[in-house]
Amino acid sequence: MRSPPFLDPRTSSVSEGFDPELSMMAVRPPIFPVSTYAFPSAEEAARYFEVALGKIAAETSSPVGLIYARLNHPNAEMFEDGLRSVERGAAAAAAFTSGMAAITSTVMTLAKPGQKLLYQRPVYGGTDHFFRHMLPEWNIEAIAVDDGGWDEALARHHATLGLVYLETPANPTLHMIDLDAVRAGIDRAVPDRHVQLLVDNTFLGPVFQSPLEHGADVVLYSATKFLGGHSDLVAGAVAARDPAVISRIKTTRAFFGTICEPFTAWMLQRSMATLWLRMTKQSKNATKLVSMLSAHPAVERVHHPSLFTGDQARIFRSQCRAPGSMIAIELRGGRPAAFRFLNALRLVRLAVSLGGVESLACHPRTTTASEMSEEDLRASGVTDGLVRLSVGVEHWRDLAQDLARALDAAS
Repeated sequence: MRSPPFLDPRTSSVSEGFDPELSMMAVRPPIFPVSTYAFPSAEEAARYFEVALGKIAAETSSPVGLIYARLNHPNAEMFEDGLRSVERGAAAAAAFTSGMAAITSTVMTLAKPGQKLLYQRPVYGGTDHFFRHMLPEWNIEAIAVDDGGWDEALARHHATLGLVYLETPANPTLHMIDLDAVRAGIDRAVPDRHVQLLVDNTFLGPVFQSPLEHGADVVLYSATKFLGGHSDLVAGAVAARDPAVISRIKTTRAFFGTICEPFTAWMLQRSMATLWLRMTKQSKNATKLVSMLSAHPAVERVHHPSLFTGDQARIFRSQCRAPGSMIAIELRGGRPAAFRFLNALRLVRLAVSLGGVESLACHPRTTTASEMSEEDLRASGVTDGLVRLSVGVEHWRDLAQDLARALDAAS
């Protein structure tokens, strides 16, 4: 069931995608732990498979029905409708078993052997590994671009350019990329065809940033993070302006077997109902902590959008609705100081991942970014003293006390 198009995303995140009349009048979605579905007729079964395999296009008035849980199932479709309704500019979405499943399935769908993929570093360590070590096996070359190097990179590789991939704010430095400027640069360099722009929107979206409104074609999520929001699931998601792109990605998903299973998809839709509440509270908490962190003598620098100046501030103002809840701090004293800080935390948990209701901290250079080369780490500003904080929904004063005690221990 689709909600009226005029509904605010804060409303559609609660109601979109679920029709009580199809589920015994339940007010919230049930779980469908079903592997295979009965067809109304042999003719319809044949049509379902033709649509699922991309042999014919789905009709809006008569979409493909349920077939088999590796291809589609009610819980995935309900979550996908919910995500589509809140991702501004999206026409369709797809759910995956993990963020990396979403990234790999999407890139393998849209890139072809012999093409090049340009990306701005840093990106998440798993994405970096996939780009640098796995794509070459399929004769797809991923090329890192530094900030300010897009015109040169696009001019050099325009003839064989297949995809452009961005992560903004970047993990873990929170560096922001001007999506409109990159889109314009792509179109100038490759005027004779459309090159897809993919954006990892995990840190701010869909609440605080909408890349599809700034020239992106596809947005990707580790739904494990803010979309799930409770550190109790692993999932991924993709949304796009063109439903045909999602249809192609879903075909790849069907053969890779990377669809999100029913229970996880049900939990994701549960979490969508509180997405705005959680992310707004987390962003406010983080903003309150920034001044304390900046003033502590153990801290050399704080990375947070509320502190941006110059061009980074301009990008933030034009592209984002709020700064979000991710903070990166650089400690004086490098890795030893960072480890002392992390080991002294009590309320904030020492763990990877982010976006949950609980606050987390990690040392990216030895964990989430450890797969990056030394050259990429240096070029990306991922230093030995850098610590990444994911701020939760706890009372901010309690978090401030815990962080201050840990910073004292790091001094």
